[in-house]
Amino acid sequence: MWNWLEKIVRAYEKPLVLTKEVKPKRARTKRGRYKGDDKSTADYNEAWAGGKAPKRKSKKRKLNRKRKK
Repeated sequence: MWNWLEKIVRAYEKPLVLTKEVKPKRARTKRGRYKGDDKSTADYNEAWAGGKAPKRKSKKRKLNRKRKK
């Protein structure tokens, strides 16, 4: 009779693993200035914390529409 309640309680007993997306941050020097990328290391980007730069967003194009007179 209470099987449905036991299933719910057991589901919450397991630890929930939440993955939070971390926003990329720029790496900084000791003085607080932005670091530059070292071009000699192709697989790692020193300018970003974590070593990967974020993907660039595509720009939206504005359509030039002719006005009717």
